[in-house]
Amino acid sequence: MTQNNIEREVFDTNRKALFINLDETIYGSFAEIGAGQEVARCFFQSGGASGTVAKTISAYDMIFSDTLYGKTPKGRYVSESRLMQMLDIEYDNLIKLLKDKRGSDTRFFAFANTVTTINYQKTNEAHGWVGVRFQLKPNTKPNDVVLHVKLHENDALLQQKTLGILGVNLIYACYYNYQYPNSFLKSLVELNLEDRIEIDMISMHGPDLDYVDNRLLAVQLVKNNMTAVTMFDRYGNVKPPSELLYKKNVMLLRGSFRPITYVGFDMLKSGFSLFKKEIGFDRENTIVLCEMTLKNLMEEGVFDERDFLDRVDILCGMGQNVMITNFKEFYKISNWFRKYKIQNIRLVIGALTFQKILEKKFYTHLKGGILEAFGRLFADNLKVYLYPGRQKETHNILTSKNMPVEDDVRFLYQHLLKSGLIIDIKNYRKEILPFFSYKVLAKLNANDPDWENMVPKYVSSFIKNKNLFGYGSKKKEPVTKHEKP
Repeated sequence: MTQNNIEREVFDTNRKALFINLDETIYGSFAEIGAGQEVARCFFQSGGASGTVAKTISAYDMIFSDTLYGKTPKGRYVSESRLMQMLDIEYDNLIKLLKDKRGSDTRFFAFANTVTTINYQKTNEAHGWVGVRFQLKPNTKPNDVVLHVKLHENDALLQQKTLGILGVNLIYACYYNYQYPNSFLKSLVELNLEDRIEIDMISMHGPDLDYVDNRLLAVQLVKNNMTAVTMFDRYGNVKPPSELLYKKNVMLLRGSFRPITYVGFDMLKSGFSLFKKEIGFDRENTIVLCEMTLKNLMEEGVFDERDFLDRVDILCGMGQNVMITNFKEFYKISNWFRKYKIQNIRLVIGALTFQKILEKKFYTHLKGGILEAFGRLFADNLKVYLYPGRQKETHNILTSKNMPVEDDVRFLYQHLLKSGLIIDIKNYRKEILPFFSYKVLAKLNANDPDWENMVPKYVSSFIKNKNLFGYGSKKKEPVTKHEKP
């Protein structure tokens, strides 16, 4: 039985801090700037802190902070770069001063955070960076665990208390739960933090953590409902959404990408061509995203993290940024983006998929029905780029002009068209429209080599080299028809 399946006793904050305080081998420093000045206090209050705390510092003033840790890139104090500066300085000082005296029997650590809580006017985003650099054995190289968190409570004092609990949970997990990454994640939000914080990025590195796949951790954050979204840049690195999205122009394509076919590739290419003509292009403030949702797979009970990461690898190998969400409905994606002050959002959607989006039956859970859903979807600066689809029965090409629409939705649809919120993609490749992902999988399972003609050469080579999606195996892969373009 794995540790993930064992019922673990959950200790309260004081008891976790006391366990650490009473462990004579754990010793370190606490550095907290901005509003995150609660973690050290938890260790002092639990008793026996002299056994753990070598130093605490709270550099609230920016001049003091710069003197201690150096200037921050672009003047950003609540940032990953500032957190890493803090961990570097604090840990190096700790080792320099104490290694000779007690290094042979001490596991040193440096804890740091840089946080902004909600302001008096409640107009800012409360978030922060939290990290630990720690040894698991004396006289060894340290490991790093770094988190980016969002604080959801509507009161600064409550947010500070939550940070104190999170910090204790993190240090405790580093020493007592590091062997089991998924349990490590879940332990961070123990003691009723699930609804009070969101962890949208985590990285674990070091000689004792080299078995950890940080991309897998990122997917687990979404699966465990610890965040709604996790993101990978085009190089496959896990990034907090704020770093990739803030004040950007965004083009997004949703799909299963299992695997991406010539259709998906053409949607990206033709959609971006239209995007550049309409919005203009600036490499610094433009981002293209391929988005996959876990929602359908979670509901069907067929979710496989490794399968998801294979798709991430393929997309990143094609130079794409990837976004993984737990959003089923398109309007939830649109609503989520707004917190990052996006300049313009363009959703590339296949005509066959958009035909389903126009059906009222999918919005009965909303008080305002389809009107509410479309009000959320098309608010502010969002438009849909409609990629044509081939109708199965008639083989006609479906566009915005001949889109089948229910009678009582027709006027709403016409309003969206006349307002310029739905724009047809015209420079598409007609011959590849039937190349759906589920057809590729069916041919793969049937050992039909024609599947290679339906995907880009890079994708077919990647699948064959890695034996993905059932290639080279008698095992049949599940074939679904979700998210047709």
